Amino acid sequence: MQVVTAAVIEKDSKILVAKRRKGDRLENKWEFPGGKLEQGETPEQCLRRELFEEFGIETAIGDFICSSRFVYSHISIELLAYRVEHLSGEFTLHEHEEIRWVWPSELESYEFADADVPIAKKLMQDYAKGKVKDLQGDGY
Repeated sequence: MQVVTAAVIEKDSKILVAKRRKGDRLENKWEFPGGKLEQGETPEQCLRRELFEEFGIETAIGDFICSSRFVYSHISIELLAYRVEHLSGEFTLHEHEEIRWVWPSELESYEFADADVPIAKKLMQDYAKGKVKDLQGDGY
């Protein structure tokens, strides 16, 4: 099973979602950006590297949120989601078709990749319960 990381980046109470580009096996699906863990990396190191490669941004990796497992036709993954703080750099799309900043309550209107669905559901549930005040600050 391939370990993959995912970033929940919050700004002004909105969450960043990214659309997979055309030609990708999961094209047009939305996701929380991240990528595959390489040998010798911690999940936090992986996520920091992937966000720099995908967007050209520097980040600080925060608390673990949850994990999700899914078996796609081409790979079985365990997706580890973390809170992430954007420190510096302008978002430049290297791997995605599009990015959007969305309210947690809007996540249900996006067609996420299957492994990302449980993360979106957890964020929506936490938001509905009033547990999400500021994903980078006081939080849970």
